[in-house]
This record gives sequence, C-alpha cells and structure tokens, in this order.
Amino acid sequence: MKILMVFDFDHTVVDDNSDTWVIRCLPSQTLPDSVKNSYRKGRWTEFMGRVMSYMGDQEVSPDRVRSVMETIPFTPGMTDVLTFISENKSSIDCIVISDSNTLFIDWILQAAGLQAAVDQIFTNPAKFNESGYMEVQSYHSHDCDRCPINLCKKKVLELYLSQQSDRGVGYKQIFYVGDGGNDLCPTSCLRGHDVVMPRKGYTLEKLLAKLEGQEGDASLKSGVIAWSSGTEILQELKTSMQS
Repeated sequence: MKILMVFDFDHTVVDDNSDTWVIRCLPSQTLPDSVKNSYRKGRWTEFMGRVMSYMGDQEVSPDRVRSVMETIPFTPGMTDVLTFISENKSSIDCIVISDSNTLFIDWILQAAGLQAAVDQIFTNPAKFNESGYMEVQSYHSHDCDRCPINLCKKKVLELYLSQQSDRGVGYKQIFYVGDGGNDLCPTSCLRGHDVVMPRKGYTLEKLLAKLEGQEGDASLKSGVIAWSSGTEILQELKTSMQS
C-alpha cells in the first residue's frame, strides 16, 4: 500500500503567500486602499478577483505575472521533499489542496521542475480572459461553517480518498502538511496511524494544540509532528516507507 502526502501550498510548499506575492508585479508594489479595504472575511477568492482586475487595469501582462510568480521562494528543504516524492511515485501519491489558484501553482512547480511530484492539484480555477485579465473562480461550494466559502479542504480530501478507494487504492499512511487555519478541518478525516504535520509557529500548530486532549467529534485521532523545514518532513516520510 502507498503513502499519501497532502500539502497545503502557501507558507508550506512555498515560503510566502502566492496571492500577496503577485503584488510585486505592480510598479508601486502596493494596492490602492480601495482594493485593499474591499476584503471581507471568508471571501478571499472574491478579493483576489478584484486584485487581478486592478492589475489588468494597470496593464500588467500575463507574462509579467508569470515571471514574478516564478521567483517566489520555496520553503527550506521542500524542493528536496518533492524531488524525493517524484523519484518514488510507485510508493507515494501526492496531492496539493490550496486556496491559491491553478495558474500560480502550476507556474511555480513547473519553473522548479517539480510538477512530476504532484498527482493532482485541488485549488481555485484561474485563467486569463481575452482582454488579458486574470479571472479566479471559487473551487466549489459547500456547507461547512468552519471554512472559507470557496473551499473546504476536508470535503476535497474525503472525496479524493473515496474516489481512490473506488479504484482499489488504499493508503497505509496519510501525511497532511500545512500551516493555516483552513488546514484544521481536513485533519478530522485522518486515522490513528496518520500524521498531521503543522509548520512550527503557524496557526495550524496552535489550533491543534487546543484540540489535543478533547473528546468527541472535534477530537484529533492522528499523530501530530510539527516541522520547521522540509528536512523533517522527508525524514518522517522515509521512516514510514521503511516500516
């Protein structure tokens, strides 16, 4: 049986937020207050639509957006993890579940030559329209009140595992690697021998600390191993493969 690696993207695979990194495309590298102040809690993807519309108004070209996105730094050790995964596809499946968008993630992975590591990417669809404006859509709609309106990562992970099961694919162990508040919901899908790996010092680690010891539906069944670099993730992955 294979191992499944599930990664968040921003502040996990890459060491920044791809949605805010794109602001570097602008000559001033800043947004006007009218755009900045338009964000509403839980509606980040709608906000990003306005950001990209503003950038289109400023005649920032698709090529410019791509070249800037390709400069975002990977989190230390993470390229080693993805390279190892790409070299061991017979033993490891790998998916990304992210609130970024398809264009940003594809560009970043391709520029680093790491797209072979990832089997599927679940994120908000994005494309450039005929006018050269980038449009971002919500990934899906859902009824989970804990998650942003456009993406419940638990729903994505549950559906993926169900579809894999229908194909006769089961996993001896699942590693969920993330950092943010929206990475908490999917951890409730994990089993006792699975592992959630929160990035040290980030929101997910703090939320998991509150959950540990709680009983009931919200309780955490899986193990927790915090990490600060990809080296620690790679070590856990190699250990699991040997067991």
